[in-house]
Amino acid sequence: MSDTMTAPHSVRVDLGDRSYDILIGAGLLSKAGDYLKPLVRQPRVFVLTDGSVGGLYAGALETSLRDAGLTMRLKAVSDGEQSKSWQTLGEVLDWLLMEGAGRDDVLVALGGGIVGDLTGLAASLMKRGMTFVQIPTTLLAQVDSSVGGKTAVNAPQGKNLIGAFYQPDLVLADTTVLSTLPERERRAGYAEIVKYALIDDPDFFDWLEVNGERVLALEEDAIAHAVAVSCSAKARIVSEDERESGVRALLNLGHTFGHALEAANGFKSSLLHGEAVGTGMALALRYSVRKGLMNGQDAERASALLEKSGLVTHLNRLPGGPYPADALAEAMKQDKKGRAGRVPLILARGLGRAFIQPDADLSDVRTFLEEEIQQG
Repeated sequence: MSDTMTAPHSVRVDLGDRSYDILIGAGLLSKAGDYLKPLVRQPRVFVLTDGSVGGLYAGALETSLRDAGLTMRLKAVSDGEQSKSWQTLGEVLDWLLMEGAGRDDVLVALGGGIVGDLTGLAASLMKRGMTFVQIPTTLLAQVDSSVGGKTAVNAPQGKNLIGAFYQPDLVLADTTVLSTLPERERRAGYAEIVKYALIDDPDFFDWLEVNGERVLALEEDAIAHAVAVSCSAKARIVSEDERESGVRALLNLGHTFGHALEAANGFKSSLLHGEAVGTGMALALRYSVRKGLMNGQDAERASALLEKSGLVTHLNRLPGGPYPADALAEAMKQDKKGRAGRVPLILARGLGRAFIQPDADLSDVRTFLEEEIQQG
């Protein structure tokens, strides 16, 4: 994290007067104060993190802020999905109010997707909106959840059912911090990288077949390229469809199945979001084959890429099971756009040729899931 670090990649999310930059590269945390200072109206920054990330990186962030003439006010929530709750959201808002935070203050998310989602929703609600900055510390957050403004907490009925669209003002994706990420978390984030290739970038899929191991090993050029391509893909889609009324739904490839898997698992740590999405993408592609939309060879090639990274593509081998077809179908009913026994799915006609199927027959999907379980 030296002063001579190479210039970061920059990706613009074009949303008119709410446009913002995603900066990607090694060593950005050490310069966070310089990047945040133009956003600050008072010489202080509020930071929300969790216990694990705070122990690793809150000190470095505080030093960077202090060097820029800013003070840090920090709150750490508990690690894990249980913090994405209505109760924790209330605790965060109480903290901000007690600290005297206002609309002209900056609230920073220092952590993974859970912290980012929670922080963004809190920022959207705090006096009807305060400045919000993402400093994602997991691979999954850097390539997906920190970009695009979808913020939420979970409900007993399902994942991300209480939320809002609220864009950050800046995203700082420091690839150096990924070195402390457990291997399992890296694989979970890698699933979201594969997603962008499967949506509409077959050339990126080819690149991942050759360079995926280098990405997972965090080789600097490979990880920076993978994160930049992923963020560029998401930025382009978000700029076109901020509130998911059309093409943005493509970003849900694997997520309808994945969210159902997480709900059936009770959102426990035995199944990570990226692991569920990896399996969900494989299921979506095999369901596409079953419906005669794509050939089995392409689906097998995608599964092979996921399996090579250590992800699981079959229900019976997925951690945290079993995952009964009825439980998965019941969870899929909670989809925010589902109705009358039908559910939207992202399917594919080939690698990099995903499309939106707005009204898949849930009973047919249940039959498919039963077949998947029987086949093992």
